[in-house]
Amino acid sequence: MKKIQAYFREVHNELINKTSWPTWAELQNSAIVVMVASLIIAAVVYAMDISFDTLLDWFYKKLY
Repeated sequence: MKKIQAYFREVHNELINKTSWPTWAELQNSAIVVMVASLIIAAVVYAMDISFDTLLDWFYKKLY
């Protein structure tokens, strides 16, 4: 049991004293970057999907 208590004391110490936490402004900036990147990736995937769908429709119409 003492090992478990020591483990949690060490974890708490690590999180409080040794971890560098971002500021609120840094978190907001990171969140904006993630949202913009997600939108760009979603747009690229959507464009690829539409392109392949159009290409396959054209191909199958020519084939049959």
